[in-house]
Amino acid sequence: MIKKLYKHRFEIFLATQLMILFGSLFFPPAFFEYIMLPFLYLVSIGAGVLMISKRKRLMWFFIALFMGASVMFGSSMISRTENTENILTRLLIYFVFHIIVTYNIIQQVWKSKRVTKNVIIGLMSGYISLGFLAFFLFMSIELLYPGAFQGVLMESEELILKVDSIMYYAYITLLTIGYGEIVPTIPIAQKAAILVGLIGQFYMVIITAVVVEKYIAHSK
Repeated sequence: MIKKLYKHRFEIFLATQLMILFGSLFFPPAFFEYIMLPFLYLVSIGAGVLMISKRKRLMWFFIALFMGASVMFGSSMISRTENTENILTRLLIYFVFHIIVTYNIIQQVWKSKRVTKNVIIGLMSGYISLGFLAFFLFMSIELLYPGAFQGVLMESEELILKVDSIMYYAYITLLTIGYGEIVPTIPIAQKAAILVGLIGQFYMVIITAVVVEKYIAHSK
């Protein structure tokens, strides 16, 4: 069963990423926020574990980590609630987990000898994963230094609205678009924004270019 799922690991992970990002466009907000989103987070964790399943020790470590965290934090580990208790610890767990998963995705794409459908999907999934990493980084900075990011989208005091705004800012920064609704106001936030922009460009210029070069070489 795991071997069959492993063949579709990129598709599963990409599908959950897209649903987390854009599911609210297709479902009623309350239903998506409190029913679908916790389920999608669980599926995303499972897909990430599947991605690193070839490394048994690492896989079982993260399984044990998330089981322990679920016992400690309860449903708040995967739900989006106003409860801010231990939120930094939860963000750290997700951040480390996504670093490992993103690294493995990029490594698998980089080492692939032929450019197949899975490689293309893995390339897309790796880029979206960088956005999630940017979100965890920016959200941690905002929690440690309230007001580190300011703008019209950060005026609300509700945590859920701030989370959505930081997620939006993470991808806008990764894409180097920058509409100006949110701006970093302290040095650590500004340097984090520069780092995310650089990583996004490096990914497009290096990783994507290598995959395209392999595709061109094999198509000939």
